[in-house]
Amino acid sequence: MERMKVAGVTFDSKSNQPMVILRDLEEKRILPIWIGAFEANAILMELEGVHTSRPMTHDLIKLIIGGLGAKVTQVVINNLKEGTYFAEIKISIEGMTAKIDARPSDAIAVALRAGCPIFVEEHVLASGQWLEDDSLTEEEREKQFKEFIEELKPEDFDELGDS
Repeated sequence: MERMKVAGVTFDSKSNQPMVILRDLEEKRILPIWIGAFEANAILMELEGVHTSRPMTHDLIKLIIGGLGAKVTQVVINNLKEGTYFAEIKISIEGMTAKIDARPSDAIAVALRAGCPIFVEEHVLASGQWLEDDSLTEEEREKQFKEFIEELKPEDFDELGDS
């Protein structure tokens, strides 16, 4: 598994659909995941430190877990099947670990609020990642990355199947 961080949320230039961009800690590999508008908003609000007077859904999930005496320990993006990513939220309670199936966007939004690490299984990362070229300058890398993101579309992941 590779530990990742949320590099940001962007929009696909062709479909105008939001994507969350995960980046490894060495900043060499990224994983774009298309998400819904509400989840994009939830992730952006947390990244930007925007808090509402009443808890939003992902805040409520964190509060319920904490209220039960449990703790979110990590999120794992664990599969890619027919163009759809899958994730688990791992929760620790009384020395036991529970794994909760979740959409990656919801899992990431909860992870940000819980301050827990986000991981991606290696086979998933290999299927959907983009590697950066260390020989390029920072400006060349930014240009190459922008071109890569602009050319991506959800259908690019349809044939990847169960790696």
